[in-house]
Amino acid sequence: MKREELAELLNVSRNTLSNWEKEKPDLVRLINQGLALDESIEETKRHLEKLESLRQKANNGKFNLK
Repeated sequence: MKREELAELLNVSRNTLSNWEKEKPDLVRLINQGLALDESIEETKRHLEKLESLRQKANNGKFNLK
């Protein structure tokens, strides 16, 4: 994610984000880790939905192995 996008997501100015990067690097690190965790959770949900779909197809006898 670009810095401009991150600043917009956090509803702060680009200058504020730059100041945080200099003065509060741990805060910026935690924000980035939280965003990465959110992405990981969303990816896991997508995989779970695919697995659930496969399970339902298998249970309905509609699963065709080729």
